[in-house]
Amino acid sequence: MILNIGSRVVNNYLISSESGLILIDTGYSGGFLHFIKMLDKHDARPEDIRYVFLTHAHDDHAGFLNEILEATDAEVILHPKAIEGLKRGQNSFEGGCSSFTAWLFCQILAISGHGEHRYQSIKHEYLNRLIAIDTEQFEALDFPYEILETPGHTADHISLLMGNILFCGDAAMNGFPSSRRTIIWIEDLEQYRKSWEAIIEKEPDMIYPAHGKPFKTDDLKKYLKKLDRVRLYPLKPKGKQP
Repeated sequence: MILNIGSRVVNNYLISSESGLILIDTGYSGGFLHFIKMLDKHDARPEDIRYVFLTHAHDDHAGFLNEILEATDAEVILHPKAIEGLKRGQNSFEGGCSSFTAWLFCQILAISGHGEHRYQSIKHEYLNRLIAIDTEQFEALDFPYEILETPGHTADHISLLMGNILFCGDAAMNGFPSSRRTIIWIEDLEQYRKSWEAIIEKEPDMIYPAHGKPFKTDDLKKYLKKLDRVRLYPLKPKGKQP
């Protein structure tokens, strides 16, 4: 079972497994009530969520993580580098927009008051429920799926491979203002390209992104060389990072 219980802006996938429900990412701050309504619509309960798979620590992926952890006993599977971001409660501004169109879109976000990309820092009492992917604690988990390190969009980015389906977070995107499946923000372009190559090597049948509809791996093969033409447009955030 794969359910998309997210919003029009960001997908939140809910997956059934033998260990319980796995939630891939949360949405923006303020989205928890919509999330609960979507759970209820599909006859699911918060307490059934066993794991939250956090692809990376950005405001549209960890926005209501605290509320999820308050409502459940779930543990969070994440990259070790994501913990610093969760404590900071703000996106990193390293890198830049992947196109001029993406840059304009980010300017609109800034004008609308969302340019600082802040979200609630993770509460101290939930730190013991974070499971970094390279710890002994994670290796001891009864977790039957493969985790891929897919940096580039962010240094802490990971993806989840379940058989022939890959949940890629922001390693790729399918929709405006992106083009050619390229996410609108990239911290490290070289790493981003290598992550695409790693995904292509795994050859999943379908890729489920955090933004937009699922697509085939052939799309990444088709657009891989186009990444050589990508130029990054840095942003200057109005609000200082803490």
